[in-house]
Amino acid sequence: MRYIDYEPGGNADTLRLAEGPAPIPQAGEILIEVAYAGINRPDILQRLGRYLPPSGASPILGLEVSGHVVRVGADVREWQVGDAVTALVPGGGYAEYCTTPADQALRIPAHMDLASAAGLPENWFTVWANAADMGALKEGERLLVHGGTSGIGLTAIHLARFLGATCWATVGNDDKAAFCRASGAHHVINYRTTDFAEAVMATTNHQGIDVILDVVGAPYLERHLDILRRDGRLVFIALSGGSRGEINLTPILTKRLRLTGSTMRPRTVGEKRAIRNALATRIWPELDHGRLLPHIGARFPLAEAARAHALMESGDHRGKIVLAVRP
Repeated sequence: MRYIDYEPGGNADTLRLAEGPAPIPQAGEILIEVAYAGINRPDILQRLGRYLPPSGASPILGLEVSGHVVRVGADVREWQVGDAVTALVPGGGYAEYCTTPADQALRIPAHMDLASAAGLPENWFTVWANAADMGALKEGERLLVHGGTSGIGLTAIHLARFLGATCWATVGNDDKAAFCRASGAHHVINYRTTDFAEAVMATTNHQGIDVILDVVGAPYLERHLDILRRDGRLVFIALSGGSRGEINLTPILTKRLRLTGSTMRPRTVGEKRAIRNALATRIWPELDHGRLLPHIGARFPLAEAARAHALMESGDHRGKIVLAVRP
């Protein structure tokens, strides 16, 4: 099969086509002939040598794919050869064939093409697990998400709308702000021209936010604690701005705040199965009816993975970037 190889620690230009053996599904796994693969920030970090794949996972980049099942391992009952699926994968997505635990696959939503479906798993697994489960976001509450035009940001905006919560999003320019508003965000803040914490407090009558989905980390920590209301939850899913910071612990005590966070890749198959089942029950029917749809901002052929990485690193994209493997 063809796949994308790379030099650990290298820049996007080190991504290149290579050939190697196709993987073989083990018990409980399916083999997918990949149509499209989603590009995600952890792919960039893995290429840079900062995010190693877990033990036993494919060293090939790629955490989500869409395509068709071409082989099933022992003990797989849910899927059959020929089924169209989208799946969260432990690695190996930038390739013509990829294996994944059968419990991490979902059917393609009604009327959705394979390119759009490839942009669903990583974002929805991550946002549901962290905002809905760990963050316990519910109807009538307020959510703040940074990077509103990213795949994670847009998915968080959709989740807030679905749950009946109000969403604040931050972006880096006015064009992105307009895109966020059109995508359903209730309040959008250009963090380059406005202090986001001051804007949040001004638009909430100084009451604050219930849940913050944080991709920045240390630089925003103190302001996050200040703007969380009583019983607020700060959920870390990335640390793009740094992992070490100094804070005043008093707000945690006086407002009964909860600080938590997670990454998706190290979770067990059982944990991912539970998230998959929740998505199948709650979110997939909405997708079937044309709601909560992903936005595919750019498509590149598999051979142009370097361009796809360069676009993600530039921050100029809107929504998901996907690789066309076998379109």
